[in-house]
Amino acid sequence: MKVALRATRRRKPTYLVLAVPVALPHLLEELRQEVDEVICLDAPEDFFAVGQSYRRFPQLRDEEVAELLEQARGLYTSQRT
Repeated sequence: MKVALRATRRRKPTYLVLAVPVALPHLLEELRQEVDEVICLDAPEDFFAVGQSYRRFPQLRDEEVAELLEQARGLYTSQRT
């Protein structure tokens, strides 16, 4: 995440926001130095895994992830044209 934020910062955005659904509190503080604003819905002190913050958090196979990314790319491409 830090590398992605720094790469984005090099592109000189007017305002850089890190928005995540859940994170470790100490990592949020570390990443806060890289951005203008942090939005995080849940930062539990007893963080064990991302899935603990969701009612349903099924594991996906690599093929499912690839298919979802391809679908998202198609939606993004069709919206831009």
